[in-house]
Amino acid sequence: MKAIIVTFAVQKLRGRGPSSCPNHINSKQDRKAMNLSHIEHLGIAVKSNQKVKTAFFKVGQTKIELLEATSPESTIAKFIEKRGEGIHHIAFAVPNADEALQELADKGVQLIDKQSRKGAEGLNIGFLHPKSTIGVLTELCDHRDVK
Repeated sequence: MKAIIVTFAVQKLRGRGPSSCPNHINSKQDRKAMNLSHIEHLGIAVKSNQKVKTAFFKVGQTKIELLEATSPESTIAKFIEKRGEGIHHIAFAVPNADEALQELADKGVQLIDKQSRKGAEGLNIGFLHPKSTIGVLTELCDHRDVK
């Protein structure tokens, strides 16, 4: 998967190879298997978005998603409190999020979602745990049910 390819490349730059990176995809075959088409969107956590919970702005084929906390206990509120406003996650488009999540689980990648769920814009989404992507929250999205 390309998100993990980025992880692998960063680790190579830091002088760490695949052997020091358990639960990451390392072979060329593994990296090609996910069939990612593009970055679906970048999620950015913001303190105030004029009372809008999510807002999307399209830039070419990729969208920017602004995420505002809906309550002080929400994940976005906790993220902003801990890290401040900024990039929250990166989302990749895949043909089938459930199949992609299962494939990654079979390879030992730690998941937040074991199966997809409905997300913004009606997409099927699932998240990979940041521990498997050097701290980057990664989302897989598919448009199977979107009309």
